[in-house]
Amino acid sequence: MLLATRLERVFILKDKGQEIRLTDPEPRWSVDAVMNFYANMYPILTTAKASAPQIKDDAVEYKFESVMGTKG
Repeated sequence: MLLATRLERVFILKDKGQEIRLTDPEPRWSVDAVMNFYANMYPILTTAKASAPQIKDDAVEYKFESVMGTKG
């Protein structure tokens, strides 16, 4: 028997060399809506982009990475 299951979404914020794992606040939301939700706590997300999804450890991972360059 074949069962279809929905994989959990996990969002990873790369900030200052560390990775912060963020849980999915609402599975029906788009990836952009999730990014906007977390932007209140992590302002770097206002200038971030989401990577293409990757399946890892029975979850779908999205990485939020800042698109702003560093000065200097």
